[in-house]
Amino acid sequence: MKFSENELIGAALIGFDMIDGPFLKWKKEFEASNLVDLDDFAMNFYLAFRGGNAGKKPRAILYDKFYIVAFPKDLELCCLFMKPQGIETNIQQLNKVASRIIYDMEAEVIDDEEDSGEDEIEEIKRLIVNLLSGTEMSTPELRRYFKLSNSQIWKVMYDLENSQKISRTDKKEGRAIFWTAI
Repeated sequence: MKFSENELIGAALIGFDMIDGPFLKWKKEFEASNLVDLDDFAMNFYLAFRGGNAGKKPRAILYDKFYIVAFPKDLELCCLFMKPQGIETNIQQLNKVASRIIYDMEAEVIDDEEDSGEDEIEEIKRLIVNLLSGTEMSTPELRRYFKLSNSQIWKVMYDLENSQKISRTDKKEGRAIFWTAI
């Protein structure tokens, strides 16, 4: 990492009191900047850098206009506030990578859902043929058994009829079609 002193905006030492918690011990601004009010954010920075598990603490946090690098010593925390020079192009490149990953993951999830949906329909078809073996049932009855919509059950029944696994036996109760396995 390249570093030049003109990136340094300011520094702060955040102490910790056993009763009051984190507090701002001292601060020094090397460049006039109103990016952050250190008095208000002392606790947030302390918790961000010192909270959590021992091995999982950040060393730096990047914000839109500045970043903070922190160095703990005992219960104190020394924070250096820096200007991110040239970081915008890196962030734009990372945004492209993240967008591509999100797109790929969404496509993968859709493929998985389609695959499981097709497998589920094939299983329903197998069960319908077994269920209709030696008996007759109406389309509405079958629809309720498998919790399918009207269009879904008709698609399944049409596919089974075309593959000559079931046949229509009767039309009763107005429009209800009855089926049996061949």
